[in-house]
Amino acid sequence: MTRIAILQPNYIPWRGYFDLINQVDIFVFLDDVQYTKQDWRNRNKICIRKSSPNWLTIPVHTNSLDQLINSVYINNKLPWVKKHLSALQSNYGRAPYFKEFFEPLKEIYNRRFELLVEFDIILIQQISDWLGIETEFCVSSNLNISGQKDDKLIRMIQSLGGTEYISGPAAQAYLQPSLWQDAGINLKYIDYSGYPPYLQINPGFEPQVSILDLIFMTGPDAPNYIWSSPTRVLV
Repeated sequence: MTRIAILQPNYIPWRGYFDLINQVDIFVFLDDVQYTKQDWRNRNKICIRKSSPNWLTIPVHTNSLDQLINSVYINNKLPWVKKHLSALQSNYGRAPYFKEFFEPLKEIYNRRFELLVEFDIILIQQISDWLGIETEFCVSSNLNISGQKDDKLIRMIQSLGGTEYISGPAAQAYLQPSLWQDAGINLKYIDYSGYPPYLQINPGFEPQVSILDLIFMTGPDAPNYIWSSPTRVLV
């Protein structure tokens, strides 16, 4: 059995994104679909000292409503790298594992990527390595698969020899199980509930923040706060 997940590349995603990656044999970055503004592709939240979580947003150039994710360029004329690194430094500088992970992270930021998708993917792969994830990665545009919605996903999975597709729970609203059954692919959904809390820089707990929050605070124990509990893949 070959398990596959397909998801748009996001900016420093939350821990559920990496849980999904870890559940499968092949993870496909879906980069040849429409780019959506004000979405997770170019922004995410971090904890801010003595305040509620704040957004870190990468400025981008967008040309049209039907622009694909893999054609979105970063606006490097704006000092966003300095701003994001400064925000991480000022808010997590005293976190237990900040120094261990910040320097290699800073090297990636300072490479001055032009395409948003390339930057997102490199960060996700680096973080996956820190978490000990051994999943194989590929990029959907390299597969050259046409089609829309279920048809495109099914054809991608077939091209990779997949027998099972693990999707996020929101897809239950639009995926058509009968098409997957006809294609001979087992369709399942991941359940993102039940992640244990951990100590953050502020009192209380904010679950919907970037994975960097978990890594800076727990270091090598981070995987224990993601997939230490029983499997969350649902039939």
